[in-house]
Amino acid sequence: MNRSAPRSVDQYLAQLKAALAGEDPALQQDALYDAEEYLRAEIAQHADKSEADVLELIASTYGAPDEVADAYRTTEATVRAALATPALRKPRTAWGRFFGVFADSRAYTSLFFMFLSLATGIAYFTIAVSGLSISIGMIFLIVGIPFFILFLGLVRVLALAEGRLVEALTGMRMPRRPVYPRSQAPWYERIVEMLKDRHTWTALFYMLLQLPLGIIYFVIAVTGSSLGAGLIGGSVFRVLVETGAVHVSFDADNVHMGPIWAVPLIFAAGVLVLTLLMHLARAIGMMHGHLAKALLVRPVGTVHGA
Repeated sequence: MNRSAPRSVDQYLAQLKAALAGEDPALQQDALYDAEEYLRAEIAQHADKSEADVLELIASTYGAPDEVADAYRTTEATVRAALATPALRKPRTAWGRFFGVFADSRAYTSLFFMFLSLATGIAYFTIAVSGLSISIGMIFLIVGIPFFILFLGLVRVLALAEGRLVEALTGMRMPRRPVYPRSQAPWYERIVEMLKDRHTWTALFYMLLQLPLGIIYFVIAVTGSSLGAGLIGGSVFRVLVETGAVHVSFDADNVHMGPIWAVPLIFAAGVLVLTLLMHLARAIGMMHGHLAKALLVRPVGTVHGA
């Protein structure tokens, strides 16, 4: 599609955004950040020239918006292929597909995320509640508003860090660049833009939501892994005791170990619990990844008010 050459940074970004239409919002945010950072830096270095002249000058080095969009698509595909786990041969049977979850690394990383989510949830919730409480308490003091602005800035920083964690453990593509701060705008305009930005408030909501979700994830992970491991470990221990490999001294009149024929059933129940837990962890990881993308990725249509 032929477009007129952009005469300003905003026009360049609008054309780049249009060229990236349909791509992952996280990819679009990264591309727009890189482009604006580069263009603003070049314009600052050529203060003696107009914005249009600088854009025309660097068009041959950085590329037109369509060319930059194609380059990002190519790079994204290359990175995705490099980071992708080795493809496993799809099992042909239902049993193979059911137990094949143990060969999926994403299930293990998602399970680890479930264990970790309680700690991150407590940290995020504490920061969010403390920041809001202190801001409200000092709203009528001269330091109240600056503290609130700094608190919201911290929320946006933590949102970017959480996105990197979510991408590493769940595989969901998240932004690797923040939203461009528009340093050329007056400070009060940047503050108003941050307050009007939906991304600021959805990130704050995510921090508050992470605690109840973290509790749910942690309880599921601990209960499922403990129950499954306990059933399997108890069955193996019973077999070792019965075969004489392990000697245990106890009062037989006060301890009832159950019939020996039930051991295989208990062992199978433990394997079933762990398998279901792995399937559930993988599903939770995928679900939470989509939730994080909805709340932590800035909508493309709001880039600098576009």
